[in-house]
Amino acid sequence: MLVKIAVSLIPVFLLLILLLYLDSMKLVNMQLLLLCLMWGVVSAGLSFFCNTYLIYLLGFTFDHYSGFVAPFIEELLKLSFLWILIRKNKIGFMIDGAIYGFSIGAVFSFCENLFYLFSYAGDEGNLMVWITRGFGTAVMHCGTTAIFGILCMSALNRRSNLAMATTTGALAAILIHGIFNQFLLSPLISTVLVLVIVPISIVLIFQENEKTIRNWLELEFDSEVAILRMIKKGRFSETKTGEFLLSVKHHFPKEEVFDMYCFISLYLELSLKAKSHLMLKENDLVLPPDPEIPAKLKELKALERSIGRAGYLAIVPVLRMNRKDLWKISLLK
Repeated sequence: MLVKIAVSLIPVFLLLILLLYLDSMKLVNMQLLLLCLMWGVVSAGLSFFCNTYLIYLLGFTFDHYSGFVAPFIEELLKLSFLWILIRKNKIGFMIDGAIYGFSIGAVFSFCENLFYLFSYAGDEGNLMVWITRGFGTAVMHCGTTAIFGILCMSALNRRSNLAMATTTGALAAILIHGIFNQFLLSPLISTVLVLVIVPISIVLIFQENEKTIRNWLELEFDSEVAILRMIKKGRFSETKTGEFLLSVKHHFPKEEVFDMYCFISLYLELSLKAKSHLMLKENDLVLPPDPEIPAKLKELKALERSIGRAGYLAIVPVLRMNRKDLWKISLLK
């Protein structure tokens, strides 16, 4: 019994620990990670009740239901909380999207395998069945949710809209899950493929994405330092951002143009602080809390409301404000 428990429940959590170890940028928020783990339990419970009801309602055999209906129900439930995090801009990069997704899948598969252990452990003595569940089915559940997070963040960082990113990620997760449940290959071969492809793919994505993060930090850090230095010297109009603001000032009231200038200055200050925070975290260093940050964040929100939608959209391109930049500001909260 102990061997069955070990091979069916433990592997995915070892992989999750490995992913957290590989996250050298320390992007994962532990509170959000805990919520993802909790959602794994909730989504597993909801899936059990939905599947039990639908298989009775539709009159499908277990094989047909698990191959064609269960992937939709289970993936959509698992992905829903991850989608909320993405929608609320709580995730900035593919790396943290993958880890949050993997953690949901890990607990979901843990609950599912725990149910099978209590229901069938006495009847199923073949150890290979439990190895397949622990190293195949469980890793598949983790991989599909992680893939959703990766594809969503990849699409959004390429400026795709959220609906398209969600559809692409969800369809990929459902398709992989459905193919796995079709048993087109032997359970052993399917398990080996999943166990090799999913971890290696995620590790390779981690490595490539960390290069992207470092380039983003280094290039934009220097640019923002230069602009902020010119602002403090009273030479903002000599920068490209300043030239742009002068070129559009006739299209906005004077008070609104002044608020746009204040927004740019405050945003750059907070952006540099957030990027410094990320760089220090990578080296296991932590900045002491800045008591002025809450007030500055509140002021930034007030300035955003003051300049209005048109003013905000006017300065977004010159500051290169995208989802990653807005996400990094949230790190200061």
